[in-house]
Amino acid sequence: MSIKLSANENTVLQEPVVKQLISKVPEVTIFFWIIKILCTTVGETFADFLNFNLGFGLTNTTIIMAIAFFIVLFLQFRAKKYVPGIYWTTVVIISVFGTLVTDNLTDGIGVPLEISTAVFSILLGLTFLFWYLSEKTLSIHTIFTTKREVLYWLTILFTFALGTAVGDLYSEQLGLGYLNTGITVIIIISCIFLAWKMKLDGVLAFWIAYILTRPLGASLGDFLSQPKVNGGLGLGTTVTSVIFLVAILAIIVFLAVTKMDINAKSGTPKTEQTNDSKKNVMAQTIAALCIFLIVGIGGYVWRSNTIASQTISSQASLGGQLTGFIKIENDMLTNVNSKNFRSVKTSADDLEHQWDTSEAKLRKIDGTTWTKIDGSIDIVLAAARSANPDASKCKVALNNSLSVLNGANK
Repeated sequence: MSIKLSANENTVLQEPVVKQLISKVPEVTIFFWIIKILCTTVGETFADFLNFNLGFGLTNTTIIMAIAFFIVLFLQFRAKKYVPGIYWTTVVIISVFGTLVTDNLTDGIGVPLEISTAVFSILLGLTFLFWYLSEKTLSIHTIFTTKREVLYWLTILFTFALGTAVGDLYSEQLGLGYLNTGITVIIIISCIFLAWKMKLDGVLAFWIAYILTRPLGASLGDFLSQPKVNGGLGLGTTVTSVIFLVAILAIIVFLAVTKMDINAKSGTPKTEQTNDSKKNVMAQTIAALCIFLIVGIGGYVWRSNTIASQTISSQASLGGQLTGFIKIENDMLTNVNSKNFRSVKTSADDLEHQWDTSEAKLRKIDGTTWTKIDGSIDIVLAAARSANPDASKCKVALNNSLSVLNGANK
């Protein structure tokens, strides 16, 4: 007995099979979010590990990660289906590279975090707009073509760069700190989850949460790796990176064996949207944008005004306010001359803590000079924290930094 199918019926029956064979993106499960947060944490700590601990510097670290990024992206595009190892390695590398893009703009070129946040927000918005207008969907369950995959990874890159800018803006420049920023992000993500349970569109909820997990992972990474004097647990970037990389590897192996991220039932709608549902999603998207703009800009203005009032009441120039940093660096120079690098590294932690604590106020007084000093201090920290510190490099870095600090302190 044979059953003949019409062309339409045959297409319907074959579609799930074809979809599974060529799908390049995993299903959204609890493991997806766990490994995503782990990847963003590694993006923060591993970049610092290469930059400071290995002494590569920001430029060399960026070049290395850019090469790695294009290699893993080539392997991802070459794969014919979703491969956990390749996919998540790409996410890890892109998290590091996205972090470095923002760091280069901020520390290397001196672009204000406000501008970085605005630019990456616009780029991300334009990518979403082009993706939707050309493909009529933003669902990650429809990554079946090269064009959609290009748009997908471009979106991922912008979410990491934007998340880094927003996280640094609030945690560092506005003085909230990494722990408070992380707690705030957790609260927002919890609200998004509850809204999704109450019929918020799954695709919209997914992308909001995806963006927010970047500052969450960065806050977690800094909290674990930063010295105790900085309010962290003092595990260091090396230990933190190793712990999370091992955890990521363990989950990837687990997913590769169980295939839970391939066969799992996702909560994100996969069916075509009706006109009514499209109107509803559009209304939800506009409402979400308005809420984030009001809360984000309102919070920024409030914190800026608070910092400005404190700055005006204290002093309106950097002169005389950098004496403490000059003393720390002079002590470091003395310890370098006596080959006491253990004390040099301890002083480096103290220097970083004092500088980060004072960032919000000092940057408000003179952002241009602050950026110049920040760059010189970063070089000092990289030289001091190298696995095998070089005395001559430490002296050059310290002398250059002291020259900048003394010039600004007059």
